[in-house]
Amino acid sequence: MSWPDSSKPQFLNIVLKIETNMSVIELLKICNLIEQKLGRIRSKKNDPRTCDIDIIDYDQRIIKNTKLTVPHPKMNKRSFVLLPLFEISKSWKHPKLKINIVKLINSLPIKDLRSIKQL
Repeated sequence: MSWPDSSKPQFLNIVLKIETNMSVIELLKICNLIEQKLGRIRSKKNDPRTCDIDIIDYDQRIIKNTKLTVPHPKMNKRSFVLLPLFEISKSWKHPKLKINIVKLINSLPIKDLRSIKQL
């Protein structure tokens, strides 16, 4: 289901874990380039898009600058981020809140958990 407007097209959420020697800004540039190559056109915030690549965690660092905020300020409230992240990192802990992923998932409203379908 699309967020924040459930009337928009549905989409897939995928979480990947990678290792890199790139700085977080270099990684962001690569993510933006991939989005562009996949046809993303930046328009209004939260409009449907062909893809959206977010950096969820970067070596448990807290990063905030004009280009990027890591972790995403609302990721701990989003089942479509937490559930796929749990699949690949069951011991992950939010770098800022210091809360493990199981507790974050358990704090979500049940309707948010039911809206996610695993493929």
